[in-house]
Amino acid sequence: MDIHYEKELIINNRELKYKGIFRVDELFSTINKAVVGRGYEKREKKTEELVTEQGRKTHLELRPMKIKTKYVTLMIKIKLTLDNVTETVEKIDEIKKKFQQGDINIVFDSWVLSDYRGRMGMRPFNFFMKGLINKVFYQMPLERGFKDELVGDTAYIYGQIKNHLRSYSDKKGNHIKDEDVRKEVAREMEKESAEDFSS
Repeated sequence: MDIHYEKELIINNRELKYKGIFRVDELFSTINKAVVGRGYEKREKKTEELVTEQGRKTHLELRPMKIKTKYVTLMIKIKLTLDNVTETVEKIDEIKKKFQQGDINIVFDSWVLSDYRGRMGMRPFNFFMKGLINKVFYQMPLERGFKDELVGDTAYIYGQIKNHLRSYSDKKGNHIKDEDVRKEVAREMEKESAEDFSS
């Protein structure tokens, strides 16, 4: 089991909600392609399923990881909840197709995991000082780059899923741009960082 001594939360509780028809196999395929396309190794943490009178409820947690160096790994935690899921048939382009229908809630948490204590000479005091300088005074360019990459990766995966879900109801094919999602996530991050600093 990998042990990371420092976990820095970069994106917290970024939520995507959808209600309507979808296909579970296509949704998971879209997520897998987006994750692998950004260089992450797929990892499934847990899956739970419950059948109720209203329909099926499924909870799935994914933790794809991208190893950047011997000491730094990027992780995107993706929590999916499919609720009140029932089967339905819809006519698309004059052809009847089977779909699922229900509520989808997807939450993203993105982390930089670092194990700088594993470096030669990185004693506890040095490790503490490095963390303090990095968070308060000056951020090393390499580490800033990891965070920017993580934000970009999360925005890309978020955008791919949102575009996919939108395609079920948007027949015109008007999809959001990856760059727009990235800017939105970056703005929210800056706002959250400012709030954390002022508190």
